[in-house]
Amino acid sequence: MDEVIYEEFKGTGNMEVHLDRRIAEKRIYPAININRSGTRREELLMEPDELQKIWILRKVLHSMDELDAMEFMLNKLKSTKTNSEFFESMKR
Repeated sequence: MDEVIYEEFKGTGNMEVHLDRRIAEKRIYPAININRSGTRREELLMEPDELQKIWILRKVLHSMDELDAMEFMLNKLKSTKTNSEFFESMKR
C-alpha cells in the first residue's frame, strides 16, 4: 500500500531522497542512495557553472556502487568546508 501512495504523490514533489538499507547496515549515515535521489528543477537552485560541475559529479557517482558512492562523497565532504572548496578538490 505504501508503494501505491508513493507512486501517486511522486510526480507532485520537487525532490526525492531514497534511503538505502544496505548503506545503513554498514553504519554509514546518512544512508542515502545518491544515484536514485535528486531534484527536478535544480537549474533554478544554482548557477550554471555549479550545475555543470554537479552533472559531471553525478556521472562519476553513477558508475559506482551505491555504497561506494556514499563513502566517496562523505570522505570528500569531510575534507572540505565549502561547495567551492569541494569542487576544487574534485579536480585533483
